[in-house]
Amino acid sequence: MHDIRQIRENPEGFDEGLARRGLDPQGARLIALDELRREVSTQMQEAQARRNEASKAIGASIGKGDTATADALKAEVTTLKETLPALEEKERLLGTELDQFLAALPNLPLPEVPDGAGEDENIAVARWGTPRVFDFTPQEHADLGPALGLDFETGAMISGARFTFLKGGMARLHRALAQFMLDMQTATNGYMECNPPILVREQSLFGTGQLPKFGEDSFQTTDGRWLIPTAEVSLTNSVHEQILDEMALPLRMTALTPCFRSEAGAAGKDTRGFIRQHQFEKVELVTVCTPEQAEAEHAKMLACAESILQALDLPYRTMLLCAGDMGATARKTFDLEVWLPGQQAYREISSVSQCGDYQARRMNARYRPANSKKTEFVHTLNGSGLAVGRTLVAVLENYQQADGTVEVPKALAPYMGGITKLVPL
Repeated sequence: MHDIRQIRENPEGFDEGLARRGLDPQGARLIALDELRREVSTQMQEAQARRNEASKAIGASIGKGDTATADALKAEVTTLKETLPALEEKERLLGTELDQFLAALPNLPLPEVPDGAGEDENIAVARWGTPRVFDFTPQEHADLGPALGLDFETGAMISGARFTFLKGGMARLHRALAQFMLDMQTATNGYMECNPPILVREQSLFGTGQLPKFGEDSFQTTDGRWLIPTAEVSLTNSVHEQILDEMALPLRMTALTPCFRSEAGAAGKDTRGFIRQHQFEKVELVTVCTPEQAEAEHAKMLACAESILQALDLPYRTMLLCAGDMGATARKTFDLEVWLPGQQAYREISSVSQCGDYQARRMNARYRPANSKKTEFVHTLNGSGLAVGRTLVAVLENYQQADGTVEVPKALAPYMGGITKLVPL
């Protein structure tokens, strides 16, 4: 969410940022709406002050025996009492309209974010690992996986499209990956493990920016709660309406949770295989920090996500997203794309973003700098460390053998109970 005061101070800069997102200028419209709200607020305050002044004058006039003046003042007070509720309601409606307008606009990209309208204009800034050379034609996971326990048919029978039933060693490998990631992000990388709710109130999705614009991408229950599309929602909202001590920052949190997405905006994309599911597990990373810490924390979070891919020896590249391809809440995003030999393509496996104070304003999450009575908004960051299902896909495709089996990465040995290879069930 944006600060109207900053927009008033630099409307041209605000519109330039929106233009980089492919949006029309909105600064003048926002300022006009804010000026109208402020004008009504001033009228209301003046009316309240005059009512109080006239009410006091009534007693003085009666004391002097000036009944005519007292009656006139009473009439004026009556009129003001009738006028004030309408002014209060008008101010409330204008304030709501302004807040909704501000909340619907995306975050502004940082200067170093490249211009561009879509993924074709993202920039590869780094690569790690060398794609394996196979002496056979590698299969895609959707062809290789079913014999090993990646059961798409049973998942679809039970729940419909974009659900999968994992069996045997496949289920064990999925669990091993999740536990390995969580252990790495806590014991090695220093994030605090959390076990948050996966059903949240509407205000929580608003706080992290999924609502109101992207509600169709999430699932809502009959009692008005929402299933989280990512643990970012629960973890980030843990500081909702709080004032943190600067000494407590940065606050680094991680959680392994189920996630749920309707994929309304992805109709027809990745309908085959395990890449895009309605239900999946993910290890999420969230950091709450001061503005001065944000850039360093972004680099740290990216490195922590990369550490999983490196430990599993999965080749990947790091992409700096262009302004038009970033999520609405982000002002700078790196994507990690893992190499999938079956598809002969790099595919996203993690997105690591810094959001500035965009989410903090929506949540009213602040901190008090040392030796200061004034509070400031925190900055928030989030990233996948990693998406478990997509990592499973990467392991299947990169560790497949000519006979249809899949070797288990050495880093997962402590989690696999002696299983070193996935074999057909």
